[in-house]
Amino acid sequence: MKNIIKKNSIMDADGIRRALIRIAHEITEKNKGVENVALVGIRTRGVPLAGRIAEEIRKIEGVEIPVGSLDITLYRDDLTTMGYNPVIHGTEIGFDVTGKNIVLVDDVLYTGRTIRAALDAVIDMGRPKTIQLAVLVDRGHRELPIRADYAGKNVPTSRRETVEVTLQEEGKTDEVVLGEIAD
Repeated sequence: MKNIIKKNSIMDADGIRRALIRIAHEITEKNKGVENVALVGIRTRGVPLAGRIAEEIRKIEGVEIPVGSLDITLYRDDLTTMGYNPVIHGTEIGFDVTGKNIVLVDDVLYTGRTIRAALDAVIDMGRPKTIQLAVLVDRGHRELPIRADYAGKNVPTSRRETVEVTLQEEGKTDEVVLGEIAD
C-alpha cells in the first residue's frame, strides 16, 4: 500500500459545482441540444458525477436525459495481472446506445486505460453515433491516444502525485485533493 501525503485541495465543493455546470453547458452546445444525448457514468465516482451533470442539463434545457452506469472491471487490460477476485458492481444502462451521442463520465483521466475499457464495453452494447468523454480532472500522463472532450480542470501532475476525488454521495465532502506518494 502506498503512503499518500495530503498536499493541497485543488477543487472545493463550489469549484466542483461550477465545473459540472460548465460541462453541462458545453455538452449542450457541442451536441446542439440534448435530443440524442445520454450520459454513462463509469463506476465508481463517474456515476454520481453523471447524475449531477444530467441534473444541470435538466435545469438548462428542461429535459431529462438518459443516465446509465458502467462497470468496466471485466474489460480492464490488467485484470489477469491483478491476482484477486474482482468485485463486479454491474452495468445499468436502461436504454439502447445505438445511434445516441454517448457521453462517458469519469472523475479523473490519467493513463486512458479506464476509458479504453469503457469504450470496449459501450461498443459491445451497440453502435453509438458518437462517444464523448467528460472528466472532472484531467491530470495528463496518457499511455493511449485518448483525450477528454470536456474537462472540469486540467491539472499537470508528476507521476509521484495523486489526484483524489471525494464526493457527498460517498458520505464525504466534495473535494479534489492533490497528494504525493511518500518515500
